[in-house]
Amino acid sequence: MARSRKKSRPISLALQGGGAHGAFTWGVLERLTECEDIEIKSITATSAGAMNAAAYISGYQKNGSTGAREALLDFWQDISRRGAALYSMKPHHIATEVLGSNPLLAWTPHSFATAMSSFLSPYDFNPFDLNPLRETVETMIDFEAVRASPIQLFVAATNVETGKVRIFEGEELTSEAILASACLPNTFRAVEIDNVPYWDGGYLGNPSLFPLFYTDAPRDVLLVILNPLERKGTPKTAGAIQDRLNEITFNAALLGELRAIAFVQKLLGQNWLSKAVQSRYRKLNIHAIRGGEMLRDLSLETKYDTSWPFLSNLREKGRDYADEWLGSCLHHVGKQSSIDIHETFLDGVES
Repeated sequence: MARSRKKSRPISLALQGGGAHGAFTWGVLERLTECEDIEIKSITATSAGAMNAAAYISGYQKNGSTGAREALLDFWQDISRRGAALYSMKPHHIATEVLGSNPLLAWTPHSFATAMSSFLSPYDFNPFDLNPLRETVETMIDFEAVRASPIQLFVAATNVETGKVRIFEGEELTSEAILASACLPNTFRAVEIDNVPYWDGGYLGNPSLFPLFYTDAPRDVLLVILNPLERKGTPKTAGAIQDRLNEITFNAALLGELRAIAFVQKLLGQNWLSKAVQSRYRKLNIHAIRGGEMLRDLSLETKYDTSWPFLSNLREKGRDYADEWLGSCLHHVGKQSSIDIHETFLDGVES
């Protein structure tokens, strides 16, 4: 008799945001779809991570792993095409008129927007609420397929009025939810959903892990990290200071949740909880692909670089890191964590 195919191992994914650096996550997802030993059943994601997740699920619902890979490729090609069109608008002409000529400055759409946001809000310098991401998200992702998929998706956004995280899921998954999760307040107007304004979800959950605790999501969680956790030395220039502040801000919520997970795991591991209390908690196996290590030397500016060579290079790096993870850590899935949370993320933080 022919031997039956080995059953795949279910996992949950947790995808960080990071602008164009999300092309690294594209590569990770592409490589994971080629592995028949795992099955992605739940995804929690923010910003670019949410876009990757929605594109992946949209394609997967239509044509399995092949469809997922095709949808991701189409999505990022459209991002690059629209980015090239935006760059061709030559904002440096406007910048020179408004801010003066400086041969040391190379104006790009992002640098122009950054400079303008130092004294104008997007409600001033972007009166028509132009957002090149909107057309890509609305045309390249089939949200009916996303909502119909058995793959769970949780998308985080920040409620501007309450300062609390909002998780969109199920029938709430629309293009507006994805755009809300990726809404940087210095660049875009707040995205309103049911008359509630939302900003980028990274401020409160990059990504949010707690949705995985209260559902039937697989207990093996693979984090795809885009922001460096550590950076030696003190930043001295304005740009370097801003870069580091962004990294710290967009990692804070994740580190807080990981600390809580580590604490609960310790209680469960050492049997410090009664049987009745233990049943209320899930033991999670944590795994990680730390792309932030490779992305550490890239500036904040590159998060807005949509040139095809740059995105393709990040995609290949993501594939390489995922391939390494599959080779060294896959055997842990379903059994135990492949990283020590404290050693990897919380070194120096008291438990």
